[in-house]
Amino acid sequence: MDDELRKTLHRDTLAVREAVERSPYGENSEALYLTSGYVQSSAESSARRFAGDEDGFTYGRYGNPTVASFERRLAALEGAEAAMGTASGMSAILMMCMGLLKAGDHVVCSRSMFGSTIKLIGSDLGKFGVESSFVPQDDVAAWKAALRPNTKLLFAETPTNPLTEVCDIQALADLAHNAGAVLCVDNCFATPALQRPMDFGADIVMHSGTKYLDGQGRVMAGALCASQAMITDKFLPVLKSAGMTLAPFNAWVVLKGLETLDIRMRAQSDNALAMARWLESHPSVSRVYHPGLTSHPQHELAMKQQSGVGGAVLSFDVVAMDPDQARARAFHVLDSLRVLSLSTNLGDTKTLCAHPASTSHGRLTEAQRQAAGIGQGLIRVAVGLEHLNDMQADLSRGLDTLP
Repeated sequence: MDDELRKTLHRDTLAVREAVERSPYGENSEALYLTSGYVQSSAESSARRFAGDEDGFTYGRYGNPTVASFERRLAALEGAEAAMGTASGMSAILMMCMGLLKAGDHVVCSRSMFGSTIKLIGSDLGKFGVESSFVPQDDVAAWKAALRPNTKLLFAETPTNPLTEVCDIQALADLAHNAGAVLCVDNCFATPALQRPMDFGADIVMHSGTKYLDGQGRVMAGALCASQAMITDKFLPVLKSAGMTLAPFNAWVVLKGLETLDIRMRAQSDNALAMARWLESHPSVSRVYHPGLTSHPQHELAMKQQSGVGGAVLSFDVVAMDPDQARARAFHVLDSLRVLSLSTNLGDTKTLCAHPASTSHGRLTEAQRQAAGIGQGLIRVAVGLEHLNDMQADLSRGLDTLP
């Protein structure tokens, strides 16, 4: 497919067509290339390829045609010049930080980020001299106040995990660029089916392909989308040295998952909004978090940035008098499930329920959890494709019998 034709195609078409060129065998489904090395046509060509002066594959840690197909397809969906696949979402974040930061640099990050992200940036990178500040997700003034002369990166997740807080991408992009920094947006929850952060000024889009990009909870994968220069000059050298390489099989699985991303996201988001409205009316639920609800404090911003769709993840607090009772009641609801899955992943066609305070945010201190708004009575539901009545009935088993 030539570049001029590619520019005329809609995202739905790119989601099933964008890939590397077919092999001489003419396969219609993208090929899975399982090889660690590549035979070179000559020593001179090999030298040029290893030096980066000639296109071509050299070694499995550096690149693979199946991985390249995934990268090209995801970049097309995000509206990015290029993308780089990684072994997981967390390895994508580590690659970004290693490629952009050095000792003495400063990062401003949402305090509502995924728990492992907070630990990686706030604790692990701190050992190597990278400074960090964590601010309220929705407070642009707080982001601005946290900027320093050595700030190099602003990192946001929108919507957040698990409270579905939304940030103003354009406002944060303006702050970053005026400060000589770059903005990265974790787009795992919305995906390019609903939201393209680069359309609002983001420089980097990060993905855990383990989630909705795969869509069926099968493999681990991650990716960074950015300019071709940033991918080539900043991230590729880190990949070659540190080896956060995406396995070809995993890339192939996620590549095929991208073909149904749009229809899955919209169907699961419809289910999630219906579930959120039902939970809001349940007497055992004190609060529901979902951007599609008009009660969400950033509903209008979310609808603007997310194509008018709230996404497929919601969270809710059970009614409780204190943290101990809240934890016991949340556990009762989760232990009463008979159809839905008790699992910490998300993005699956199966509905997954989790207790963030003891799982995804379990490694944080209590103070960090409180700052992020993660209470002991909070349950996250990544809504799947089961029938709505069956999902409601399964959650009712616990909600209707709370001690």
